[in-house]
Amino acid sequence: MESNLQANLAFYLTGKRQPEQLDAIDKLKLLPALFAGYRDLNSLRYDFPLVLIDDLEDGRGIESLSALVDGILDKVAKGADGERISKHVLRLEQDIRALVSKGTRGRFSDLWDKAAAPLSKNKLMADSLSRARANLKTDGDVLDCNAGLSFRLIGHVWGLTQMQRAKCFNADLKRLTLKLSDILQADFINSDEGKTAENLKHAFGTGPLDSFNFDAMSSILKKVRVHDNLPKRRRQRILTLIAALQAQKFFPVETNSENEHRSNTAPYSFAFDSCADALKTYRERLPETIALAKAIAIAELEINGEYSEVRHDALFESFGENGLDAEELAIFPDYLVRINATSLSGPEQSILTEILSADLPFKILVQTDDILEKSTIEKSHLTFILRSKQLARMAMGLGVFVLQMPAASLYQMRQPMQQGLDYGGTALFSIFSGDSPNTAGISPYLVGAAACESRLFPAFCFNPAAGRNWAARFSIDANPQPDQDWPLQELVYQDERFQTVSKATPFTLIDFVSLDTRYSKHFARVPKAKWNEQLVPAAEIIANESRRQIETVPYLMMADSDNMLQRVIVDERIIREARRCRLMWNSLQELGGIHNSHAEKLLANAKKAWEEAAKANAALVLPVEPATTPEAASTPTASETVQERSQGEAYIETARCSTCNECIQFNGKMFAYDGNQQAYIADINAGTYAQLVEAAENCQVSIIHPGKPHNPNEPGLEELLKRAEAFI
Repeated sequence: MESNLQANLAFYLTGKRQPEQLDAIDKLKLLPALFAGYRDLNSLRYDFPLVLIDDLEDGRGIESLSALVDGILDKVAKGADGERISKHVLRLEQDIRALVSKGTRGRFSDLWDKAAAPLSKNKLMADSLSRARANLKTDGDVLDCNAGLSFRLIGHVWGLTQMQRAKCFNADLKRLTLKLSDILQADFINSDEGKTAENLKHAFGTGPLDSFNFDAMSSILKKVRVHDNLPKRRRQRILTLIAALQAQKFFPVETNSENEHRSNTAPYSFAFDSCADALKTYRERLPETIALAKAIAIAELEINGEYSEVRHDALFESFGENGLDAEELAIFPDYLVRINATSLSGPEQSILTEILSADLPFKILVQTDDILEKSTIEKSHLTFILRSKQLARMAMGLGVFVLQMPAASLYQMRQPMQQGLDYGGTALFSIFSGDSPNTAGISPYLVGAAACESRLFPAFCFNPAAGRNWAARFSIDANPQPDQDWPLQELVYQDERFQTVSKATPFTLIDFVSLDTRYSKHFARVPKAKWNEQLVPAAEIIANESRRQIETVPYLMMADSDNMLQRVIVDERIIREARRCRLMWNSLQELGGIHNSHAEKLLANAKKAWEEAAKANAALVLPVEPATTPEAASTPTASETVQERSQGEAYIETARCSTCNECIQFNGKMFAYDGNQQAYIADINAGTYAQLVEAAENCQVSIIHPGKPHNPNEPGLEELLKRAEAFI
């Protein structure tokens, strides 16, 4: 056993593996144990694949395959045949998902028909699928979670958003053009030219023309002066405005018929694959943008009869010299830039920073395919370079809308994505595709979800328009268990005696790194015959940063292709990187209002002041010696009860409960109210010791006493016990 420990310690400290004691993992096809149930995603119902819907009806631009199938089943899976139809359609959904995962592309309706063809040989199956197919009313391209997803999906929703903006613009364009034309038409009708017999006859339209003497009518009307003709300068100004509005190329102009003249048959494109090209084009079009905004502003004044040459000529002469404000830019299309993080170097990085700093009407998608990119100083330090993370932090500092997430969360976070596309200034979308050659054989969806769970690529949204403080602007709620350092999942397995074991297992950065073949050398499998008590779960080692003597070695629970559990030890460099990852996550938690150190400090000060005030008030009250009765003598005092409980039992001072509801909302199974609406511990096993300690820390009157842990195997107990000391 001593030789085993020495070999394990040597690997932990140096990363050097002794082949006779430890096995390399690069050819073992191991996955984190929590992944064991997700090897075949096609057999599971989850968000993907997605369908790009052709319009924004009901706020939708995308929908999941499962949601569309559920919508169809709601209509047809009824009555005596309901169960049969539901079973058959769900089988079809599974086959469509398998087709897409193998690379088949197409529209939802086409993939439905392709998957249904071999199934329809069975009459009952054919009947079920035929009924369901008749209710397929929503169609669109089907996309799987891969490297091309974010570019297509965000491009699609951005395009639909611009179409909505184009409809509003065309409605305003028609209104302005019509009103300006009406001014000219009214002036023409009242002019001598408009009152000629020929023009009067033309304006009369159809009817008994022989009954009218248009020459006589013209002679009479020319003697009538309704008002003065338009000044030449105003007439010319209106003609110039109409020409400018009709010549714009920012939006395609809607027409009422195919024969109607369109003055801008080639509207501008606003989608780019380079920040440099997008910024150059923006600058080139800026004079034209200002001119159109100016024309619209003047047209509104002319229509309302409010344009004054004395006052407005000088004002509009310098219109746009300081650029356009957000309200003026809001009528124009946004510039969409879709780039890969690998292109963010040198000039492109500099130009992107310039765009973010200037808050231009740009929507920028930066996709990252590799978030475990090696540092140039890897030989001495294992430091992962996250250019996308650095970019997102910088953009938040510049007050830009920022949305970060893995591509696996695009459907889940479609609402904040739409908020970013609707945002009036610059919006940055930082997306991790999950499609890396270094995680071959693992679904990009699974890799992306793991990156979020491991806190290496957490999901968050920063919306400057949502309010004036961080509580309103910033959210990390889309992450799993955002109040924890690492999310806890139940790992269920059978032990050597074939007994089912369920264990709360954290998913850490180490789990994610184990997926990447480049870092296999930092892991080594311990043969089962050499497992011993010196092997400790890696999460516990990460939490224990004050180890003075190294007597234990961290291991990760992994599963092989037969779903047999393996213990894989990791070296110290991976542990250090996991601690750095946790530290960065803790910083995000503070921004999101979780474990905020400033708030905790204020709460501690307020608690101390309250306790001191309570002691001072108690000193002013003269003690009254209670009467002694046989019953009182036999009843244990509160101090005696506390003394009994202090041996390790968790409890609440129920009589002092202020009914603030915090612990009940925190975990309604662990905590409950008695008949007096005061809290007590209802089920100590309904939550973790970490939750019990956190509830004690958040209690406004400090009446929750965590006692000792009820689960000695819970990760991070050493740190939790230190935190619990304050409530003994």
